[in-house]
Amino acid sequence: MTRGATKYLPLLPVYLIYLVLFLVAEGMPGMWQLMAMLVFYCAVGQAFNIFLGMTGYVNFGYVAFLALGTYGMALSIYHFHQLPLGVGIVLLGLLLAVVMAVLLALMVGAVALRLGGAYFAIATIGVNEGFRYLIEGTKIWGGSEGIIFSKQLLDTFGREVANKLSTFWADVSVLIIAALAALITLHFIRGKTGYALMALREDEEAAKVMGINVTKYKLIAFVTSAALAGLIGAMAWGLKLTYVFPPEAFDISYTVEGIIIVMLGGAGTLLGPVVGGLLYGLAKYWLTVILPGFQLLIFAPIIIVVVVAFPEGIVGMLRQRLKGTPFEPFVL
Repeated sequence: MTRGATKYLPLLPVYLIYLVLFLVAEGMPGMWQLMAMLVFYCAVGQAFNIFLGMTGYVNFGYVAFLALGTYGMALSIYHFHQLPLGVGIVLLGLLLAVVMAVLLALMVGAVALRLGGAYFAIATIGVNEGFRYLIEGTKIWGGSEGIIFSKQLLDTFGREVANKLSTFWADVSVLIIAALAALITLHFIRGKTGYALMALREDEEAAKVMGINVTKYKLIAFVTSAALAGLIGAMAWGLKLTYVFPPEAFDISYTVEGIIIVMLGGAGTLLGPVVGGLLYGLAKYWLTVILPGFQLLIFAPIIIVVVVAFPEGIVGMLRQRLKGTPFEPFVL
């Protein structure tokens, strides 16, 4: 096998997991929503990992990018549904989602990324709530009432196609975005960008001395992560729910969940966010079913034990165990 082909071997277990999730969802009645939830958490973990895992910086305002992606899809369908665009209106929504998320990332990143780790985290805390209250206070994009665009979606596509878009295709699109995020992550890890990010994560001052433009590479990771979050928000929330409501769209718990998923699976790894997303999603689902009302009380100590037992994440531990074995090239 050539060196170029070997480079992509770590993608096989990731894509195999996604294929199994899709086949289970298609083949087993009643499993689609559970599989869709697991894919959503995996996708969020992978998108979040591109910045958190590779730089060590925690962005507490990350859910704002998901929210803007939702608004991008909502604004496209709500305002342009009368144009003869067909499925192009969904593509326009995806474009708006990416543009809006990237613009916010550039505005925040240009200032906040010049700060150190803890100071950056503090600076991003207010981004999420600040943007939410800006929308509600100035009454833009529907203000506190949000945007409901289910009628516009029906008018554009008809009931049958609209239902298919907001169920099957919305979930499949999130799966495709997750696969794309995995490919980008591998490209970063194995490329110049990944080496620069690894250097600044280990010792940012030393990386500066070595001539690495740390702000540039942090901004690349930040914007890429934001763009993927915008795509996820547009499909998993916007097109799937056909409405956007500020308190739900800017719910900071999704940022916390993203941090948990990355740390649980293994920060800075390719397979880690997928494993973390699966474990977190399944644990959350079963604890909600078995112990409704107590799931968070039970789940918190479980997460703490796992993180303490595996400080490098589950995949980090797995990589150590598989060193020197035929399976080593597949786990990254």
